[in-house]
Amino acid sequence: MLTLASRIFRNMEARFKSMSIFEFQERFPDERSCYAYLSELKWANGYKCPKCGNTKYCGGLKEFDRQCTRCCYLESPTSGTLFHKVKFSILKAFWIVYYVSTSKKGISSTELSRKLELRQKTCWLFKQKVMQAMSSSNRHPLSGKVEVDEFVVGQQEEGVVGRKNKSKKLVIIAIEREKGGAKRIYAQKIDKVDKKTVEAFIKSKVSNDAEIRSDGFSTYRSLTKQMPNLIVEKSEKKGKNFDVMHRVIMGFKLWLRGIHGHVIHLQHYLDEYCYRYNRHMMKEKIFDNLIQRMINHAPVPYKLLIA
Repeated sequence: MLTLASRIFRNMEARFKSMSIFEFQERFPDERSCYAYLSELKWANGYKCPKCGNTKYCGGLKEFDRQCTRCCYLESPTSGTLFHKVKFSILKAFWIVYYVSTSKKGISSTELSRKLELRQKTCWLFKQKVMQAMSSSNRHPLSGKVEVDEFVVGQQEEGVVGRKNKSKKLVIIAIEREKGGAKRIYAQKIDKVDKKTVEAFIKSKVSNDAEIRSDGFSTYRSLTKQMPNLIVEKSEKKGKNFDVMHRVIMGFKLWLRGIHGHVIHLQHYLDEYCYRYNRHMMKEKIFDNLIQRMINHAPVPYKLLIA
């Protein structure tokens, strides 16, 4: 019989452990198991026709379809979700979600193509949809001790100094400090570091009662009057007083270069990195959480993915 301490240890161990590839294969051995799971999640709170609001249905053309008994609207488990009109096997789509969510450092579309025998472009497009589901809901703002800073992504440019840039991209980032590290992070691609942009980011990502620190850049100094919880502190030599922030930024840059190289839609990759980072202590359910998010998310057309 397990002691209380042993049960607590096992529960903690499970939280930090992602679903293994063998567990995944056991749960989803075929397409039917995938559709069954999507159906279970999509209508967990009961059926409601998206067209007329009717709550009664009958069977449709396929096993897990549901057809409204009033207006006859036919709905599949994938319709109205990020799985809408998937052009390849739903089982392979589940594999992509599994690899993206459970790989510690993420996975490139090239590697997905090799593993799943799909075209690289096909993997890239569906991975972009998965990353759409990774964007923050803004329902869990950072709290406690928070730091805010900005950085650039891209190669060095001739004749460009400091925060100015031509092809490089600007990013603003906030981290929630805990002991000697960062507990949670949020990041957003921005066009410029001005008062309006920085204030909007802080208000959407940081709790009103958080203690916020940033460096002595003029934009942050201009915000101290309307944000009394914002403390502006001159950065010490080599940024020693913001060492955790710099480690987080460097970690993202190394990840981006190492796994993906050059990217176009930077915000999607920021969302992916933050999503996985913020759940490093909740790995047990990360796959299920991401599938649920994809079901709750409206379909995203191809044109919007590449815009």
